[in-house]
Amino acid sequence: MWYGSVMSGERAAMHERTVLAVAVLSLLACGPADTTATSFGVGPGTMPAGSTSSTSSTSSTSSTGTADGSTSSTGSTSTTGPAIDSSTGAELPPDFGPPGPEGCQGKIDFLFVISNSTTMKGHQPQVVAALPAFITKIQAEFAEFDTHIMVTDTDEFWAMDDCSVCGPGCDPGGTPKLCGAKLDACDTTIGAGMIFPSGTDSSARRCELAAGRYITSEDSDPIKAFLCTAKVGSEGSSAPRVADAMVAALSWPLLGTNGYPPGCNQGFLRKDALLVVTLVTDLYEQASSGPAEAWRDALMDAKNQDGEAFQVLAITTDVDVGGLCGPYTGSTNRLRTFVNIVPHGKIGSICAPSYGDFFDAAVADVIQRCESFVAPQ
Repeated sequence: MWYGSVMSGERAAMHERTVLAVAVLSLLACGPADTTATSFGVGPGTMPAGSTSSTSSTSSTSSTGTADGSTSSTGSTSTTGPAIDSSTGAELPPDFGPPGPEGCQGKIDFLFVISNSTTMKGHQPQVVAALPAFITKIQAEFAEFDTHIMVTDTDEFWAMDDCSVCGPGCDPGGTPKLCGAKLDACDTTIGAGMIFPSGTDSSARRCELAAGRYITSEDSDPIKAFLCTAKVGSEGSSAPRVADAMVAALSWPLLGTNGYPPGCNQGFLRKDALLVVTLVTDLYEQASSGPAEAWRDALMDAKNQDGEAFQVLAITTDVDVGGLCGPYTGSTNRLRTFVNIVPHGKIGSICAPSYGDFFDAAVADVIQRCESFVAPQ
């Protein structure tokens, strides 16, 4: 009986504890849910099906006392969770900002405007010798090198005072001014790609190029072709129009774009290529029309209003700053003004004993332009 009474008492106690536990669990079930989620987004804070919550942002505010007994509040806001498309409810991909530029990837259009003035006689050999090394150093920076190279002189005249200097394309026994050469309209158009230099110190022959009036990788010997076109001679106008030639070379009529029929320089300028313009003259730029701002605007028009898409290099007299070519003259060379107002320009003295340092620095600038180049869509 005692054993039975003890067992009956224990059973009663266990029953009471069981009833108490059930009551506690019932109270917890009816109380507020713990909304604290784990770092993996699951656990006791997981909301029941059918309920809604906003987890995109939380804010907290705290008050602190100050020395004068007043209080100040500080708030902090944090944002977590993916962005959601409000119209579809779909999760949006992360926004990492605009993609970086792909660069020109070795695709460069080189335009060389070389004065053929009579005063260039002493400078021509040095200029022609320096330019191939400039291009070669740039080429070494790229796994692939896709170039267009075009040369033009600074007037629209074709003439030889002495036919004995003629090469293929004209008659050494002929009569000036044509020496029996057969010319087309582009041979006497300022800004047209030079493929038939004429006169003393020139190639005095027609340079055969695969693309017509500019050099590409399709030419079997691009350096030889370049040397042929770059020897523009020294029998041109004594008032070289360097800027006019540059503007014409990149104009719609000569490029055959914007509704114009095919032009002399058709296909030279590419939208997805960096443009490098090199201007060479030993004289002041006095004969070209328009202010320097108009020359800059012509380049901007040619490159889709993108000042990062072209580089200007100029080798010219520096007497306007009292440089290597002589004492200060008091007036400014307009080519210097032009170089100073384009987004990226560099100028050097034509009286320098070597152009190597100038072109070495120019290579670095061209590479920088190439790396930041973004082709228009």
